[in-house]
Formats: sequence, structure tokens, C-alpha cells
Amino acid sequence: MSDILRELLHVSEKAANIARACRQQEALFQLLIEEKKEGEKNKKFTVDFKTLADVLVQEVIKQNMENKFPGLGKKILGEESNEFTNDLGEKIILRLCPTEEETVELLSKVLNGNKSASEALAKVVHQDVTLIDPTLDSVEITIPQDILGIWVDPIDSTYQYIKGSADIESNQGIFPSGLQCVTILIGVYDIQTGVPLMGVINQPFVSRDLSTLRWKGQCYWGLSYMGTSIHSHQPPIPQRNGSESRSQLTEHTSSEAAFSHHFSAVISTSEKEAIKAALSRVCGDRIFRAAGAGYKSLCVVQGLVDFYIFSEDTTFKWDSCAAHAILRSMGGGMVDFKECLDRNLETGLDLPQLVYHVENENTSGVDRWANRGGLIAYRSRKQLETFLSLFIQNLAPVDTHT
Repeated sequence: MSDILRELLHVSEKAANIARACRQQEALFQLLIEEKKEGEKNKKFTVDFKTLADVLVQEVIKQNMENKFPGLGKKILGEESNEFTNDLGEKIILRLCPTEEETVELLSKVLNGNKSASEALAKVVHQDVTLIDPTLDSVEITIPQDILGIWVDPIDSTYQYIKGSADIESNQGIFPSGLQCVTILIGVYDIQTGVPLMGVINQPFVSRDLSTLRWKGQCYWGLSYMGTSIHSHQPPIPQRNGSESRSQLTEHTSSEAAFSHHFSAVISTSEKEAIKAALSRVCGDRIFRAAGAGYKSLCVVQGLVDFYIFSEDTTFKWDSCAAHAILRSMGGGMVDFKECLDRNLETGLDLPQLVYHVENENTSGVDRWANRGGLIAYRSRKQLETFLSLFIQNLAPVDTHT
């Protein structure tokens, strides 16, 4: 397996440890929130946050990758600025120092002299981790380092991370909100073509030990390069309550309308009414709402739903690249929602896959890297084609481009 992917898995687990450590100490966590500057704000939220955990995770990923693969650190792009302002008005550039003591000193400046908090954070930042995956060692693939770019979302669903709900119940395995919706996303793409090649999704908060209140996580990865595709082993997809298997339904359901109701999708709570109405006609009651673009994409990777659909322009390259790479390694992908609606199915045009190397024109700030046409994440192309045909039929023409 690619040494770069192996190291990305390693740093993602290091990042997950930082995210968990920041949640264990409430007094520390209260110090982490700092509002984003105007150019960095995601317009979907009236209040959006930058956390110290966010920035620490991003810098740990950058520095570790640079140490192991010189030159790669500068090709890592992400959402977060690493500049902080403390209560004294001092501007501090946050970076990972060579020693734990130096990191303590730098963090103390950010945290206004809070030594105990700085020491706790520095300890976890410099702590080594081990991550073993037998599948990871089964294939050796060499990918030239000079063609690679990396998108990082250090803590996706920052709002859920800050809100910190630990007692949310899942709906058929899908969490509508809460810490389970938090993900660390690392996506690697070809800088010449924009095609996603490798992806890592680390979910730091999967299950909690009720006696220690400590969280355990899960890591997912995939690689697709030069005809070789491999991804992390997944447990069997659980049977959905009150439903038959896909093969059974296909066998004794002849009408297209009845067939359509066994599609399932996860959407944002802010999705447009016209889209939700069309989805209801295609998917019936098998529509789920969840927080976090990374988590919703992960639901597709896990096989909990067939599609993740988002019609708006408030997801970004760092939100989608990791999951896109994993889905691609599974035979799926991630496509531009609006271009799919414009596509003439009869002419057999290729699906409009998202790409990751070109900025949007006439934009500034984070909007330069927005997925402007929305997105659809999927595991099966054949299933997507059938779904799109039905969805377009049920979407009122006047609503297609709203």
C-alpha cells in the first residue's frame, strides 16, 4: 500500500486523539472557541466557529506529513487559518514545534497563560499512536508524490463538536446530530486532473465507555489509482427494519414507482422544500436527516443509505474529497447535482464527477473552493442512473435551478 496513505491513517488517528482530548476537559474546551473572520465564514451558518482543536489537528497533519514526505506539507490545503489572537491582542501563528516543551510555550500564549491546559494539549499532540489494518499491508502501490494535492477538514461538523451531544439516538444507524457526526477528513487528489485518489475519514466519536466516559473511534479509507482499487474492510450492512433485501425487492417488484421506494437518501436539515418533495416521491419514507457533510458521505460509504444529496453551494472541496476517493475505490463516486439535472441521459454523457484542482471563477474567500452545483454521493453508478431518471421526473421544472 502507498506509504503516504499509511501515514495519512496514522496522522488521522493522532488528530482523532486531539479531538477526543479536547472534549474530555470541559474547562479546556470552553477556551477553544474563536469566531471566524469574515472571509472564512461559511454562509450557511449565522455563527460559525474556529476551534483550537481544528487548527491543532490541521497543523499536526501538515507537520507530520512534511516530516515524513518533504515538500508535501505545502501541498496540504484546508479550511482553517492558523492565526490566533489572545486576550492581550497578540497575534500568534500556531504551529507544531519540534519538542513538547516548545509546543507548551506556544500554546500558553494562545491560551493566555493557561499552563495546565497547554501541557495537556501538547502531550497529546506529541504522543505517538499505532494504527493496524491488515488490509492496508496487502497491496503495495507507488504513487508519485509530485502529482499529489491534499484537502483537509480537521474537524468537520464543528458545530456538533462544540455542542457535544453524546446521548442522541440513531435512526436505523444514522445519527441526526451529536458527536457521532464529527469527522476528520483527508482527501488526496491528482493536481493535474483533479481526480480523487486516496481518502481517509476518521470518526473520533463512535462509542463511549459508560464507566470511563471515554470515546472510541473508527477509521475508513480507500485508494484508487491506475486500475487498482482497495478500501478498508467494512462490517456487513445491517438489514433495515421492516424492509426486504434489495435483491428480494428487485425480484418481485415490476413497477418503476414501487421499485423507486426502496431507494434511500440522507440530506441536510436545510435542504430546499422542492428537493425534499421530489425525494419523498422517489424514496418514500426512506429519507434521513443528519449533520455534517463528512458524516452524511460516510453514511453512503457504510451502506446505511444509497445516496447523499445536497443541492446548495455550501460544501467545499475539503468536505467532499476524502469520501469521494473512498467511494471511487468502491465503484461509486460524487457528482455535481445541478449538472446531473442538466445532463441528457439519452446521449449517455459521462457523469459530472467533482474535481479538486480548479478554483471557482469570480469568487473570494472559501467560495473559491465551494462545490457550487451541490453534490450527490453514491456507491453504484447503475443505481444512480435509475434514481436520477425517477428524481428528474418528479422534480417540478420550475424548481430545477433554484
